Amino acid sequence: MPARKPPPTPPLSRARVLDAAIGVADDGGVAAVTLRRVADALGVEAMSLYHHVAGKDDILDGIVDLVLGQIALPEDDADWRAAMRRRARSARQALSRHAWVLTLVESRRNPGPATLGHHEAVLASLRRAGFAALEAGVAFAALDSYLYGYVLQESNLPFSTGQELDLIATELAAEPQTPYPHLTEMLGAYAGRPTAAPDAFEVGLELLLDGLERRRLAQGAGSDQ
Repeated sequence: MPARKPPPTPPLSRARVLDAAIGVADDGGVAAVTLRRVADALGVEAMSLYHHVAGKDDILDGIVDLVLGQIALPEDDADWRAAMRRRARSARQALSRHAWVLTLVESRRNPGPATLGHHEAVLASLRRAGFAALEAGVAFAALDSYLYGYVLQESNLPFSTGQELDLIATELAAEPQTPYPHLTEMLGAYAGRPTAAPDAFEVGLELLLDGLERRRLAQGAGSDQ
């Protein structure tokens, strides 16, 4: 019986280059994304990438756009709070999978169609809810500042499981006279819960939405809606 031939390698394309670049970034962070490393991941020479991308900056613009394209957009008929809640949860998942994007997302000078479409959809949802143009921008910035900061903090925690948190709490509690009694108390409360602790992301998100709702209702009759 003749040996099966391996499936043919798909031709090089911009999509394959960007997918490979995301893999490189997931493994080694943004600093690892070089033309040579992306080419190595694809099994090609670095110069061959120039048929599909203009250079490293083009790759970075492209992978930011791909990650933002994974975030669920607000639906046209959704209540604004429900829309922002759904979008924030989806963004938390996408950004947590690719936390390196947090260092890039606000710094790119050539946003792609997914990025621009994302911004347009969020602002449109806020404007439909009655936020004035400037207030919609403020709300968008506040939500993203919270979202990016939370994901960055979450991705850098020194523990990833409940067992690791239990160990940290136990070590602190073992100190005969701990100089950090309230920290020890808090960690112990989290570690000792029989059920899941409240999701601080959800708590903070609701507080932020409450504050934005108050601003929306307080807008003067002469705002630029």
